[in-house]
Amino acid sequence: MTGREGLPRLGHVIVPSADLDELAAFYVDGLGLDLRFRDGERYAAVTDGTVTLGLAAAGEQPVAGQVVVSVEVAGLDALLAAWAADGFEVGSPVDGPHERRAVVRDPSGNPVVVYEKRT
Repeated sequence: MTGREGLPRLGHVIVPSADLDELAAFYVDGLGLDLRFRDGERYAAVTDGTVTLGLAAAGEQPVAGQVVVSVEVAGLDALLAAWAADGFEVGSPVDGPHERRAVVRDPSGNPVVVYEKRT
């Protein structure tokens, strides 16, 4: 699913975690956010009902040790090809359990995950 009438939709902000229990407790118990789901020691999602933070253990971080914004798009391959033709730094698509994703760099060099959900 993408956003308004097929437009891209912000997915979540991925926050690296060295200790998932400790980080989840900070956001849930300390700040009062809701735990949306937890995938063992790999990943947890917390939310305020609008924005989701993905708390990611080392093996789940798209760019190790960096906060990354993710954006759901339609037509991932076409988008990546167009960006590569325009000279943007574009990573190869990776098949995840729930989506296909790639890391790109915005014009300031920040990593951004673009993804399309698997159907």
